[in-house]
Amino acid sequence: MVHKYQLEDKVLLAVDCIIFGFDEEDLKILLIKRNFEPEKGKWSLMGGFLKREENLNIAANRILLQLTGIEKIYMEQLYAFSEVDRDPAERTISVAYFALINSKKHDKALIDKHSAQWFSVTELPELIFDHSEMITKAIRRLRYKTSKKPIGFELLPEKFTMRQLQKLYESILGEKLDKRNFINKINALDILIKLNEKDMNSSRKGSFLYKFDSKKYSQKVEEGFSFKL
Repeated sequence: MVHKYQLEDKVLLAVDCIIFGFDEEDLKILLIKRNFEPEKGKWSLMGGFLKREENLNIAANRILLQLTGIEKIYMEQLYAFSEVDRDPAERTISVAYFALINSKKHDKALIDKHSAQWFSVTELPELIFDHSEMITKAIRRLRYKTSKKPIGFELLPEKFTMRQLQKLYESILGEKLDKRNFINKINALDILIKLNEKDMNSSRKGSFLYKFDSKKYSQKVEEGFSFKL
């Protein structure tokens, strides 16, 4: 008797990763030059196929490690893309993840190996398949998260200025924010530690440096809040 599974259609399952980084001025996404057909030579998200011995999270971690050289990356499953003709080579379903990394910590040799490049979220090139749609959904999710949970721990350096934190929020939200209102909102969260150090590159007087209180930050992530600017 033929096993029922053998009668069902077989499809490929891919994992695509939207990797966000922040260069202290702009929110960016890491893209690679595709080195095989179809769409060889065009810009693409980093991705790969699920292996038999993997679950989706393990596959996403493997793909992220291959490109960035960083382990224990913050990542979140985003959405499943299953249009029948989304990949002209083969019937393929893709599960997209988005990840947040400190762009200065990635392995440059791996970036060069994959012909990867950082692009501003406002100046993205033409992408293959439905990767633009994936990015749009990831940005929408990230904007939603800023209203419910603190953002920045994974994207900023360990020590940062209030201006850098505000620039990060502005880059995510795609709008200018009132400085005084932003500072008041952030201080009300009580997740920052003001250091007795200054960044002297920003002005003659310098700007005080801050770092996140990891315990309070994690608690806010767990509890959530309403953060409307």
